[in-house]
Amino acid sequence: MAYISLPTPALPYPTPLHIPDGFLSGPVAGAGYALAAVFVAIAVWRTNRSLGEKSVPLMGVTAACIFAAQMMNFPVAGGTSGHLLGGTLAAILVGPWAAIIVMTSVIGVQGLMFQDGGLSALGFNVFNMGVITALLGYGIYYLTTLLANGQRGWILPTGVFVASWITVMLAAFATSIELAVSDTSPLNVVLPAMMGVHALIGIGEGLITAAAVTFVLTTRPDLIEQPQRMAPQGGLS
Repeated sequence: MAYISLPTPALPYPTPLHIPDGFLSGPVAGAGYALAAVFVAIAVWRTNRSLGEKSVPLMGVTAACIFAAQMMNFPVAGGTSGHLLGGTLAAILVGPWAAIIVMTSVIGVQGLMFQDGGLSALGFNVFNMGVITALLGYGIYYLTTLLANGQRGWILPTGVFVASWITVMLAAFATSIELAVSDTSPLNVVLPAMMGVHALIGIGEGLITAAAVTFVLTTRPDLIEQPQRMAPQGGLS
């Protein structure tokens, strides 16, 4: 998340990646809820099909860790700050569909208890920061594991970094489109502001996620599935 002051009368106050109440029009907010509901329903169905003995406690621990990590901000240029999104990290640990449930829980609690993101925008907040980051991040990570071919060199951490950075950028891009369609701010204003700051935030996301995955691989490699097991147990298909 970043707070960015955009130079437009239509948006005179800071804009977070957690979209607050009042930033999305009614139709756009409704579309967000519908879109998020479809993916969350699929995630629940897919997770129930492949729920293992260690899945539930691992999902709980992952949600708690990501929630705690999101409470800690790191400084970004221009007086803004950012924090870990965690969608890619969750997907690597518990699989992409279970990660959507984890991220939905985290984002929902933040909106309900801490007003970090508005309830009217909860649908697109879940989609942007939960669905996009989990599915795309896991897809890039999965391709990286195939490329690494079981080797624990530089390829895997680099792939995790790239996956994390790209997902942050895509989430920021999606948020910009939603704000522009809602007539909250012109696209030529909100898009450069969001993408510019989140390009830096994505670096922090990538470094934290790569470090966390490397640590888990070193201490508890059994928590991260091997490439040949990913497709049937936690894959996208």
